[in-house]
Amino acid sequence: MEHYLNYIADQWCDASRSLTVYNPGSAEPFATIALADTQDADRAMSAARACVQSGGLSAVRPAQRAGWLLEAAREIREIAESGAQVCSQENGKRLQDARDEFLEAARYFEYYAGMADKLEGASIPLGQDYLDFTQHIPYGVSVQIVPWNFPVSICARSLAPALAAGNAVVVKSPELSPLAITLLITAVIRAGFPAGAIQLLCGEGVDVGSYLVQHPEVDQIVFTGSVATGQSILRSAASRATPAVMELGGKSAAIVLPDAEITTLLPSVRSGIFFNAGQVCSALSRLLIHQSRYEEVKAAVVSLAESLVVGTADDAAAELTPLVSREQQLRVLTMIEQARAEGATVLTGGYAPDRAGYFVAPTVIEATPQMRIAQEEVFGPVLVIMPFESPQQAVEIANGTVFGLVAGIFGNNLDETLNVARQLRGGQVFVNEWFAGGIETPFGGVGLSGFGREKGQEAIYGYVHTRNIAIRLRSTTASRAQ
Repeated sequence: MEHYLNYIADQWCDASRSLTVYNPGSAEPFATIALADTQDADRAMSAARACVQSGGLSAVRPAQRAGWLLEAAREIREIAESGAQVCSQENGKRLQDARDEFLEAARYFEYYAGMADKLEGASIPLGQDYLDFTQHIPYGVSVQIVPWNFPVSICARSLAPALAAGNAVVVKSPELSPLAITLLITAVIRAGFPAGAIQLLCGEGVDVGSYLVQHPEVDQIVFTGSVATGQSILRSAASRATPAVMELGGKSAAIVLPDAEITTLLPSVRSGIFFNAGQVCSALSRLLIHQSRYEEVKAAVVSLAESLVVGTADDAAAELTPLVSREQQLRVLTMIEQARAEGATVLTGGYAPDRAGYFVAPTVIEATPQMRIAQEEVFGPVLVIMPFESPQQAVEIANGTVFGLVAGIFGNNLDETLNVARQLRGGQVFVNEWFAGGIETPFGGVGLSGFGREKGQEAIYGYVHTRNIAIRLRSTTASRAQ
């Protein structure tokens, strides 16, 4: 098996311990990676701090950072194919989807390269006796904890704007899928960033992750993951009032209005809940259907789920791939059984196919709004459907969880869809296409879905703070008096 390393203080480093990474499609060991400890974390943080103090990223002309980012994008595209092979094997996703992760990562670097030299301050009028202006200042050392479901693209989503703004970054990769990120970082460092700008650690969250977010050298935290872990990080961050960007998941609903077109809806259901085996924080996990269309849409959704081809990353025909781990598979199956016990109806799926790997069959469950399966994030290929009688009732159901990440509406009447969209609680609302938008559109949530924004122009301002400089001009009053 191939063995992967960490990147600390401008060197690829081994460790005394290693972590075995499994192929979710076969449940067989795939590779190993050096398992970092807190001493490695100290070295990484020291190197990042040295980069900040040297001004290697922040003191240069911003156009230089733009150049590094563009070169990084080019290098990422060069290794996209080999990186996709590793990503699909460690994560279980289709090869094309893994390839798309690397291409998306390249786009993040290209996009934020275009913003590196546009972080402009403002001149504030205070009268003839003053000169006042603002500056956007990088925080310094950004600790970024990356999740396992889209490790490459989510790593780039935070890494690119942080570097564009002039921060040094310490990335903590996910234990379940840490390998492809090493290829991403290999490509990025080839772009010529200054010493210490980028560090990569694979360490256990309870050990290295906890240590990093409490480290005296951390200036900012970026986290994508579970609510419980995010809350733990925020408690640690509170002691030093460390600013953070938090993306903590969701239980997102799509509302099907009476005039919705079934041919428009079904492709969004397919990608919204069954893409990446439902392991998407913004998944379409609840489908609220107007009573007049309920039986029709229910039958179509069940038929769609039953038509999906279950297969591994190596199977070009696969439409539903495995979950990332045995633990995640058991968690999803347990939640389905809990739903049955509460009285929900499993219309299709709800079981593990008889094959190697960590699969769960495409599942559709009929439930009521207050059941746990309709309130808690499953993070698997499980769609909950429910009827509603009026748009207001649909809005109440959609908003009736502790989350507020994304939502969607399907219908042909623009006035009605826009009216519903304005009432939905969340950071992003899709109309007639789930996952509409792209890296140009801000992404993030409210409530237990977190705070702060990734993607789009808005995101880069989460990696800087504003400094105001006010100057009293001594000569102005005297000059007027003469």
